[in-house]
Amino acid sequence: MTKFRYRYGLLFGCFGLYGIILLAGAVDGFPLERVIQAAQQRYGGNAAAMAKDWNNALTVFQNESEQKKLKDINEYFNHKLRFESDLKNWGQEDYWATPIEALMKGAGDCEDYAIAKYFSLKFSGVPVAKLRITYVKARIGGMDSNVTQAHMVLTYYSAPDAEPLVLDNLVSEIRPASRRTDLIPIFSFNSEGLWAAKGDAPQPGGGSRLSRWTDLVEKMKSEGFD
Repeated sequence: MTKFRYRYGLLFGCFGLYGIILLAGAVDGFPLERVIQAAQQRYGGNAAAMAKDWNNALTVFQNESEQKKLKDINEYFNHKLRFESDLKNWGQEDYWATPIEALMKGAGDCEDYAIAKYFSLKFSGVPVAKLRITYVKARIGGMDSNVTQAHMVLTYYSAPDAEPLVLDNLVSEIRPASRRTDLIPIFSFNSEGLWAAKGDAPQPGGGSRLSRWTDLVEKMKSEGFD
C-alpha cells in the first residue's frame, strides 16, 4: 500500500517512549506467559520485552473509560512507532504486521498502526462491534486537491448509528469523521463484518474475507493468542 506525507507538516508518529513504568497484570485475551514464550521462540531478540511492555500498558488501559482508552491507546502507538514503509521495514510492498512485530521494529505503516490500536482496544475491553479498520483514500495537498493515496485508519462507533471517531497516525487528535474531510472512506471491516463505504448492512465473514487479515490472525495465533 502506497504511503504519503501531507505537505502541510503532519508528523509521522514517533515522539519517544511512552514514558510510564507499568506493572504487569492480567489482560482479557492476552495470555502473557504463553505469548512471551511463543513470541520469543518465533522472533527472538526483544520479543519478550515488547510483549511485556504492551501487556503492561493494556493492564492500565483496561480500567479506563472507553473514551480514555481511545485517547491513550491512540497516543501509545503514535508515540511508540515511527512511520516506515513496508518495503523498507519488511522488504515487500504490503505486509500486515502484528502489534508485537511492529513494536519490535519500532515502526510501521498506516495499517500497522490501525491493527495495533484495534487489538489493543479489543484486549482492553472495547467490544469489537464498535471498532472497524477502515480503508480510505486521503487527499494530498489540502481539501481542494484531487490527488489521493491509499491509507488506513481505525474508526470507533459508540453506537451502530453513531458518527465514527477516527484514530489516525497522521493526525494525533481523535476527530469525528465529519472533521476528517480529507479522508474518503472505501470500505471497513472487523472480525465480524465487512462494510462498503455507503452501506449500513455488513457482509458476513468480516476480515476473514481478506487474505492479509487471515494471515495476520494466523500469525497472532503463532504468537500465543487465541
